[in-house]
Amino acid sequence: MVLTPVNCLVYAMAVCLAGAVLVLAFNRSKRFSGWLNLVFTTVSSVLALYACVLTFLNGPSQPVTLLSLQTLDSSLRLSVDGLACVFIGLISVISFLSALFSIKYMDHYPEYGSASYYAPFQLFVAGMYAIVTVTDIFLFFGLIWQVMTLASFFLIRYEHRNPANVRAAWVYLLMMEIACCLVMAAGWFLSGLAVQGPAAADLSRFDLDRIAYALSQISSAFPPVVVAALVLLFLGFAIKAGLWPFGQIWLPDAHPAAPSPVSALLSGVMIKTGVYGLIRIFLWVLPANPALSHPGLWGAALAIVGAVTLFSGTVQALNQEETKRLLAYHSIGQVGYICLGVGACLLLLPSASTADLAVAGLFGALFHTVNHAFFKSLLFFNAGSIYYATGTQDLNKLGGLMKYMPLTAVTALVASFSIAGVPLFNGFASKWSLYSAAILGGSSAAAVPGHYQWLVIAGFLAVLTSVLTLASFVKFFGVSFLSRVSQTVADKVSLVQKSGKSGLEAGVLMQIPQVTLALFCIFLGLFPGIAFGVFAKALTAGCTGLSSLLALPAAGGTGVLRGLGFHSGAAVFAPLAILAPIVLFFLLGFLVSRIGRAERRKADIWLCGYDTENEQNRYKAHNLYLEVKKYLKWLSPRKKERR
Repeated sequence: MVLTPVNCLVYAMAVCLAGAVLVLAFNRSKRFSGWLNLVFTTVSSVLALYACVLTFLNGPSQPVTLLSLQTLDSSLRLSVDGLACVFIGLISVISFLSALFSIKYMDHYPEYGSASYYAPFQLFVAGMYAIVTVTDIFLFFGLIWQVMTLASFFLIRYEHRNPANVRAAWVYLLMMEIACCLVMAAGWFLSGLAVQGPAAADLSRFDLDRIAYALSQISSAFPPVVVAALVLLFLGFAIKAGLWPFGQIWLPDAHPAAPSPVSALLSGVMIKTGVYGLIRIFLWVLPANPALSHPGLWGAALAIVGAVTLFSGTVQALNQEETKRLLAYHSIGQVGYICLGVGACLLLLPSASTADLAVAGLFGALFHTVNHAFFKSLLFFNAGSIYYATGTQDLNKLGGLMKYMPLTAVTALVASFSIAGVPLFNGFASKWSLYSAAILGGSSAAAVPGHYQWLVIAGFLAVLTSVLTLASFVKFFGVSFLSRVSQTVADKVSLVQKSGKSGLEAGVLMQIPQVTLALFCIFLGLFPGIAFGVFAKALTAGCTGLSSLLALPAAGGTGVLRGLGFHSGAAVFAPLAILAPIVLFFLLGFLVSRIGRAERRKADIWLCGYDTENEQNRYKAHNLYLEVKKYLKWLSPRKKERR
């Protein structure tokens, strides 16, 4: 039997469904259920990745109709193209690492069973595979959305004895159902335009391919019903992605409530399905006629919402004093960067003179989608390891963990550098692309219909927000790992030392996912051209609509070794050229320090002779950036204590 991309993905989802049934049947041992969950997740991930490989090697295969309901004129039809493969790859990698991390991490919940965790875990993964490949935007989209949403709802409320977690899960469910209704309503409106034609043969009236064909046949301006449908799609996927102001309603409570491996899936992958929906609709479905599609209008909306989202989410994160809640607000901020990139792409698309910057915007958005999945999942694994070791998410109660959790500390440092956009880490490479598209695109606005000079302001706001992100992670990493040992950590260390252990590291099953993602962050930071080559391949593997206008300049200026370059060399980032002098100066500094042969000694901290080291004179997270937080408190919500 010849395997096609769609067949591989169908088998991957079938494996997940079988895994959900079997973990229910063998749920007496939490550890055995964890290994069983890992086996099924591994098999499904391999099948999904193989579907991506086939697509990139051979191009997209023909979509497959699995079920047709003629009475409702709706069909379950799956399509795997290059864009879908980017998100399928993320789902497969992060779900595998989350399953591996879960085996040991779930020992932290002795009072809760394994069935209510691992069965929804499998359904959640299957739902995400299906939602990025289904072409029916009404009935089957809604059914798949329910599978994904209800499974994640039960995962968020896993610690159901905590009323705050239950409330967070219900708010999440309500927002996701609103988003689903908005998208389905848009699908219903657009289905009335789905005329028959060569490109729409044997397709249901709710199929995206048929809708795209119908939109391309409109000869004048879009009728009001189409504009209304596009607005509903924008709002529905914005809620899912956590864009401002919707993300502030559900995301900061839902992510901390879930177990850390689930938080990694929610932030690293699930909210990206909203990003996928925005890209699919506004670049793949809208026709390749700028005069008809008005990409500048939709791009302006996306860019403005993205800029507001990235700034507001990051400022709110700066005010947080709990590890996972801080990370949750940064999820909002980082999705804002992605939205800004998509908006910049649409804004710059109509002009041939800025076509390469439009590519930089889209590829920067896709690259940041991938990078955010890696470093944010890693950060949630770091936070999970800290919580597993210390029993607290409160940064004010943490300190000195570098000595007792060195591997977690190193990987957390890599993740912190990555999300803050420090050069030579993957976050900087994707942000560089976004900065280039926004700043150079805005400065070239004279050549762009609509004159979007304000895009430069959005670009500089994104740069400023990266500084605030760095400040936030100085707090996250510095307080947790570099400050003096807190009483909470000292008590935990004393307890584990009595059992014969010397540190607080949780073990290899929780360390492997962290090390793997840290290596990804470093590798993609040094070789961003590889990622851009994949995106160029994805764009040619099934680009339709407005995205077809980007196919020609897609690969220009990038290279595996030379890094990234845009707009005739006006924006060049060559990581290896930067790395060489850095390594040279570090070696020179090391040699100079060895020549001096200075003696090193350890001494107790001197507190001016007035006090001994204690909990009262330890600098805590609450004391950091008080002046900054005072002037930005209008953007920061009142702190909520989790009980």
